[in-house]
This record gives sequence, structure tokens and C-alpha cells, in this order.
Amino acid sequence: MEIKVNFLDNLRLEARFDDFTVIADQPIRYKGDGSAPGPFDYFLASSALCAAYFVKLYCQTRNIPTDNIRLSQNNIVDPENRYKQIFKIQVELPADISEKDRQGILRSIDRCTVKKVVQTGPEFVIEEVENLDADAQALLMPGADAGARTCIPGKDLPLEQTIANMSGILAGLGMKIEIASWRNIVPNVWSLHIRDAQSPMCFTNGKGATKESALASALGEFIERLNCNFFYNDQFWGEEIANAPFVHYPDERWFRPGHKDALPAEILDAHCLAIYDPDGELRGSHLYDTNSGNVRRGICSLPFVRQSDGKVVYFPSNLIENLYLSNGMSAGNTLAEAQVQCLSEIFERAVKREILENELALPDVPQEVLAKYPGILAGIRGLEEQGFPVLVKDASLGGRFPVMCVTLMNPRTGGVFASFGAHPSLEVALERSLTELLQGRSFEGLNDLPQPTFESQALTEPNNFVEHFIDSSGVVSWRFFSARADFAFVEWDFSGQGKESNAEEAATLFGILEDLGKEVYMAVYEHLGATACRILVPGYSEIYPVEDLVWDNTNKALAFREDILDLHRLDDARLEALLDRLEDCEVDDYTDITTLIGIEFDDNTVWGQLTILELKLLIHLALQRFEDAKELVEAFLQYNDNTVERGLFYQALNVVLEVVLDDELEIADYEANFRRMFGDERMDAALGSVDGSVRFYGLTPTSMKLEGLDRHLRLIDSYRKLHAARARLQPVADAGANGPGSGLKPRRLAIRKPNAARGRPAG
Repeated sequence: MEIKVNFLDNLRLEARFDDFTVIADQPIRYKGDGSAPGPFDYFLASSALCAAYFVKLYCQTRNIPTDNIRLSQNNIVDPENRYKQIFKIQVELPADISEKDRQGILRSIDRCTVKKVVQTGPEFVIEEVENLDADAQALLMPGADAGARTCIPGKDLPLEQTIANMSGILAGLGMKIEIASWRNIVPNVWSLHIRDAQSPMCFTNGKGATKESALASALGEFIERLNCNFFYNDQFWGEEIANAPFVHYPDERWFRPGHKDALPAEILDAHCLAIYDPDGELRGSHLYDTNSGNVRRGICSLPFVRQSDGKVVYFPSNLIENLYLSNGMSAGNTLAEAQVQCLSEIFERAVKREILENELALPDVPQEVLAKYPGILAGIRGLEEQGFPVLVKDASLGGRFPVMCVTLMNPRTGGVFASFGAHPSLEVALERSLTELLQGRSFEGLNDLPQPTFESQALTEPNNFVEHFIDSSGVVSWRFFSARADFAFVEWDFSGQGKESNAEEAATLFGILEDLGKEVYMAVYEHLGATACRILVPGYSEIYPVEDLVWDNTNKALAFREDILDLHRLDDARLEALLDRLEDCEVDDYTDITTLIGIEFDDNTVWGQLTILELKLLIHLALQRFEDAKELVEAFLQYNDNTVERGLFYQALNVVLEVVLDDELEIADYEANFRRMFGDERMDAALGSVDGSVRFYGLTPTSMKLEGLDRHLRLIDSYRKLHAARARLQPVADAGANGPGSGLKPRRLAIRKPNAARGRPAG
């Protein structure tokens, strides 16, 4: 984690990291102002807080109340060496806690991260640099052997070279990448979390059988998401980029809707229209992009090459953002490597959906087959030794698809986790299933898994599949665990041979889609110095239902964004119009405003916690509609998951409204005791909200210029780096034209149909 320090007045210091600010000072006896703890005090507190965190985690997973648990830490200083200290952590436990849990709580404290880092002995490197924001990629893998060459299946270059190349690309873009965490809780299963130090919202997770393969995975995912703009999905990119010569890519085209808001003739093709607009309800205005919000330019559309004939087809960026999320995007050392990864993910998710929604039972992988992969078997045994039964399943549906499944059961909670992985090699697919299972998870994290169900409706809910897509944490059917499998086990193999193995494998995977009757569309991105691609398979690789284009499109933000950001400057007429739109938008009242308008507010602000319900409440107050406001205050207090401070403000407001709305009560009779209960600052805000002297309490003024919204501005600054790189490397297509760009070269891979060789049945 990058922590930047600013020098304030006297001896005061300000440390900034993520969305937090910490002030440090020195006691007056050391010439400070005594206004805040000193740096060493924070260090001491960090180990006590970390110990308490692990106690809390242990108790939460076992439903043990912590109300009467007390913890303290004392540091005992050696009189002959003040840098040699003993940290004594003591915990006081209630009498009703069992002996087993008492020992468990003590063991949990022993896992304190601060404690372990101190005991291991951190190494400090102190150096001068010309620019603090310069590349930090050398810190990604300290102590790596520069001469090592580790080759693994699926990679066209050694891991070390892959890591070096990708790190160099990110450094060239001005991305300062840091590792937030590593995990390796069972043998041969590594995962890590990396992020952009300047914009922590840009992050990825990597996984692999070694730390090098996990790092290469994380860097590859980071680059793929930069190339496909995934980090910036749903977000407003600011007025400057919205009016730039291009918004997403230099070869984008903008097409205006036709008569009566008809879809432009230049977008999509007949095959896609039959899938995306089966009932003729899709209109041009549904496809304005959220990121620019520039409806005057029309529909921003991106070129994809149809693989069946090499024709360029334009897909609205809005459609891609709404339906596909990150499915079907990848970066690689070569285009073929990226294609194999893309297509493998598409099959993994499509097959997973078919298995879950149809409640299919899969065949077990025989032990003699698992024995061929001792590294994978060691990871599985590591889980089972911790008390988690593991099922290893063949998810190829009879050898048709390159997919495997590893399912973990948690007898402590009754939860299960079905993890799927795909690759032309059975071994790689199996390894990916296992590493996906534990990506970013501790053993405690396995206590939050949902329980299986026989209720079919819960399985077919669109949100269940989205949960499985995001982190595989959706619901699984009990029928999945039947010993009577719906398919026979097949020891399949779709892998290629020799130096061109990725090209062979890509052709095989394209061939499977062709046999399924699917059209495939691909875009290749090389603007940023890496090879990345995005593959769309309409009617097969979507994550969200196509109905969302009409009924739950992210560009609903365009109806609200400007007025909400301009809230403090709206007159009553515009406030009433905004309120009417909020009432009619058919979006849940508990949707947060961040999601509604595509702005990344700081989570620690009122804006960051603001929901549609609370916004409507504040507008009613500004319009002096106290009865409507009172009704929403009561709803807020009943279902409040906001901060304690915000809840107390609304408690104060609630009693003030009670008095104001009762003709027999006078606020003067109650104000003194209200102030004793809620404090002067809170009561001033509540009374001011009623008399009109305070409007939109807690919401700092901003506008479409996004002033004061540092978190969102950091995200835009991150995107500007990509935008600038694309502008340098490729001329911009004529954005005003209504036809295909003249400079686009279709890229299409020759398709080799799969066959029955190497254990794969024909058909």
C-alpha cells in the first residue's frame, strides 16, 4: 500500500492512503501541539487493533458475542535497549465461553498480521527518487532470479519474461502498481491482489500454482481490463473526454438514432438484432453510452470482426458494458494466447450456467486420474486436512467442452462453493478450478458460503448467475451432488502440440462455437503496447439478460447525473422535476447514488452512503414537504445501514418533524432537551433543514466539473493515461461519418474443427 505524507504546521504530519487521512503529531513535551497521536503510537495501536480484529473474526464465524470480551496490549521496554520491547497482549473472556473457543481465540490472536510482520523482521529500503509517482514495478517480485526461465502450459513466453514485459507496459503508461496482499493457505495454490497506487479502484486478482504464475495472472488481467476499459465501466469520464475527438477508442464511430428513435442501420447485424431486440422494443436512446453522456454525438459504437466472414460489425459500447461485464476479454504474450484465455473463460461461464440452471449432476474424476497431477492433489489434501471435503468433477458435459469443477463443502456452516475452470488442457483447467476456489480467500472466508438448495427458482434467478460470475459465491442445487451423474467421465484433451499449440487450441475452441451455431465477434487492441482481445458470442457469453438493455440499462444515469451533481443550485421547479423522475424510474429506493449516476464518491462521506431514498427525503425537506419527508425518515430509520452519525441526525430530524406536524406542539417547548439528547451541531442541522436555512445537510456542493470528488477524479486521471496513449498511437477515425472507419483491418483466425482425437468424442 502506498502511503503519501504531507508536512503540515509545526510537527504535524498528514498520511494519505486509499480514501483515508491520518494526522500525527508529537506531545507538547517534545515540542509538538499534542493534537494527535505520534507515529510510534499508531504503530503500537495497530498491533492491538489487528489482534482484536482476528478475535472479532473468530467470534463472528461462531456466533460468539464480543460485548463482554476485553483486550489490551502493553509494551515492556528493555532498560538497556529501548528498541527491544515485549508486546504483551491480554484478553479477558466471559465465563460462558467454552475451553475450546478460549484456545481458539488465543490462536486467532497469534495470527495477527502486524505481529507476524514484526516477528519476521521487515526490511527497510531508504532512497531518494526524482518522482514519487514513478514506476514501482520493481517491488512486485522482490528477490526474483533474473536469469530464471519458467515455462508453463498456455504461456508463449517464460513467466519471468511475461512479468517483465507486462510490468514495463504498465510503467510506460504511468501506472504505479502495488501488491496489496498475497495468499498461500494450501500447497501449490497462490493468489494475490494488485492495484493502481494512485487509483485503488483499479485492481485485479491473480491466481496460480506458484507465486510467479499468480503474479503473471494478475498483471495480465490488469492489462486486459485497461485495454477493454473495464475499470471504468458505468462511470462518467468527465466533460473533457466526453467532447474529445474520441471517447473510448480512436476507431470508434458515432451513429445517430433514426426516425422515431429507431436503431441506426449501421450498428449490429441481423444475427445480433434477432438476439438483442427480439420484440422490437430496443430504441436508439437505450444505447447512448454512460461514460460520455454525450447524446448529441449519438451512439458510440466499436468495431468487431465477425469471424465467419471477416466483416466489421459495430457494437454500441453501451450494449457491451450492460451485458458482458469482463466475460471474454484477455491479454497475452501473443494474440493466440489471449484468444485461448478468452474462449476458455467464455466456455467456463456458459457451461457453469448450463450446469447450475439445469441442476446437472457431474461425474467424479477418478483417483487414478487425479494421481497424475500430484501438485493439484497436494492442494486438495491441504483443504481436506483443514476439515473441508472437496469434490473434483468433470464439467465437460461428456467431453464436449474444456471445463473442470472443484467443489468445496464446509461442514461448519453447511455452505458450498463450486469453482469452475477451463482450458484446452485438462490439467490446466483443473488447476484453475482449484486456484479460483481459493483466490483471495482465507479459511475464515470459507465460512460465508451459501447453503445448497432444492428450490429451483433460486438457481435460475439472474442475480444468482451474476454472483457465480463475480466470485463463484452463488447458490448451488443439492441435485448437483447426486451420485447418479448425468454424464460419463471423459478424460478429455483439447490441447495443441509444439510451438503453435496456442494457435491450434484457439482454432479448436472457435470450432466448438461454430459447431454450436454461434457467431463470434472479436476486437483486437494493441494501442497500449500489449496484445489484448475481446470476444463476444451473442446469445451465449452474456452475463446479464438482454432485457436489461431496455429495462435496467446503466444509461439511466443520464436522466439524473447532472441535476444530482448540481443539487445545491436547483430551484424548486427543477427539484420537483428531479423528484418526479426519481419516483418514476422504477429503481429500488435503496440503490446508492454512486451506482445510479456512475460517480465514485468517497465511501466515508455522506455522498458515498447516499441512497435514492435519502436523496428523495432531502429533496422533500428542501421543498418543505414535511409529511412526505417524515414518511421517508421513518423508512430510513427502520432499514438504516448508514453510519451511526447519520442515523442520529435522522433521529433528531424525526422528532423535530413530529413536533412541527403536530398543531398542538411547539418546538420551543422541546428544543432544550432535544439539544441535550442530540447535541447542538446535530440539532442545528435538523432545525435548519426544517426552516430552510440548511439544505441537503452533509452533501458537499459539486457539479459536472466534479470538484471535490477526489476519488472519482483519480479514476478519471487513470483513464486519461490510456486515452493519451491511444491518441499517440493511432489516428482518430472521422467521428462525424455514418459508415465504417476506413483504416480498420479485419482480423480473423482460420478455424480448425475439433475432432475425436486424444480422448474427445466426436460431435
